[in-house]
Amino acid sequence: MRFPASLSLLALVLQEARQASLPEKERRRREEQPQAAGDSNAVLLPGDYALSLDNYDEVIDLGSYQELTDYGDQAPEVKGTSLAPPNGISSTQSTVAPRTPSSNATVTRPAMLGLPVSPTSHSNHGLPTCLVCVCLGSSVYCDDADLESIPCLPQTTAYLYARFNSIRRIRARDFKGLTKLKKIDLSSNFISTIDDDALYLLPALQALILPENRLTALPRLPTGIEVLDVRLNLLQSSGIQPGAFRALEKLQFLYLADNLLDFIPGPLPLSLRSLHLQNNRIETMQKDTFCDPEEHKHTRRPLEDIRLDSNPINLSLFSSAYFCLPRLPIGRFS
Repeated sequence: MRFPASLSLLALVLQEARQASLPEKERRRREEQPQAAGDSNAVLLPGDYALSLDNYDEVIDLGSYQELTDYGDQAPEVKGTSLAPPNGISSTQSTVAPRTPSSNATVTRPAMLGLPVSPTSHSNHGLPTCLVCVCLGSSVYCDDADLESIPCLPQTTAYLYARFNSIRRIRARDFKGLTKLKKIDLSSNFISTIDDDALYLLPALQALILPENRLTALPRLPTGIEVLDVRLNLLQSSGIQPGAFRALEKLQFLYLADNLLDFIPGPLPLSLRSLHLQNNRIETMQKDTFCDPEEHKHTRRPLEDIRLDSNPINLSLFSSAYFCLPRLPIGRFS
């Protein structure tokens, strides 16, 4: 019985001696072989793969960023892959499901920051609008982007901010089909012309902000507008069509200060709450500018903020024009 036991002991000694004589690399390979041949979906430890600037281009292809596609609410479709595994990661460690060799390497990209972008939505830089501007939700921010015209906007745009640019004209086609557009802020540009139908067909527009431009006239405005700010322009009384504000039944804030107006445009809608006309050339007003002479009662209670300061007009000469107002206008009374 002792002889077979001695043979077993001798075999173990010979095996250990043979393994000890293997090169270091071969011994390490054999020790790691069972793990590599195991489950192909093995979880990678955080230390196994660190994303850095050196391998970033192996994971994300930055060369096809102009191929932005409008997906709406649909998730992007991924067909095949041509991305090689990052350095140091074997094919058995990849967490991506294997693709068949016949699959085409096509990866289509969603719109940036959740805002669907039409493939034809390009700015005047020749780049997609949402690369030149910032598209966030339903808002597009193009402030100080060296724009010379309104860029082509995504169909879901509700708020546009394109301040501090060099835009000179608003064309009829610039906002065509943007039925969800609620606010346009084009402050501090060089806009001198707005096509007559550029804004009129925007059913959802509520706020039009155009201070610090070069406008001499106003276009037709949509009836649902609530805020109109055209301060610091070159607006003349002849550039406002008679009755232009009558149909704006929701207009609450009308800012026309720092222009070249020589009379108060009217008639004004009953919804108006604030009217700023300071720093113009107004010298006189009609008796029915604010009140109906036949109605001797307070019919304009919402209109509590009227500014006519820094105008040549002496407001004390037109006291009968204010009887329907809850407060007197601000201006010169002597």
